[in-house]
Amino acid sequence: MTALISSTAAAAALLAAPVLADHHSGPADIVDTAVAADDFNTLVAAVEAAGLVDALKGEGPFTVFAPTDEAFAALPEGTVETLLQPENLPQLQAVLTYHVVAGAYTSDIDAGTYNLPTLQGSEVTVIVGEDGTVTVDGANVITADIEASNGVIHVIDAVILPN
Repeated sequence: MTALISSTAAAAALLAAPVLADHHSGPADIVDTAVAADDFNTLVAAVEAAGLVDALKGEGPFTVFAPTDEAFAALPEGTVETLLQPENLPQLQAVLTYHVVAGAYTSDIDAGTYNLPTLQGSEVTVIVGEDGTVTVDGANVITADIEASNGVIHVIDAVILPN
């Protein structure tokens, strides 16, 4: 799994506005926002299996490049199931933390190429086009700037993998 896997299917646009938790006066945290969106069921299950829920509910801020269920489904057959097995916990944690950057990065930045260090330890390459398109290691950002109480979520159409 050293090659970057991309999805060829376009994912539907998700949340246009932040999700509000019932008991909060502001946006929900990253995990609760993903749960409420209902297009991140695989991501949420993986975060739970990896023991990363508390970390992603932490103070942050974090920027999460969140693959949709469709993006996970585009991986080779058996990949998700293999990653979710207990003996593959370190690999699952590496894949998931590769999708998270410390700090809150919004799409309101100048065109260019940015290398951002991930919580996994490697860098992701974010390319902002003159036309406003954004890619993260080749995955397209299909919905940007979903506000959470502890950071921001950018929905991507592929699962990105560390080298």
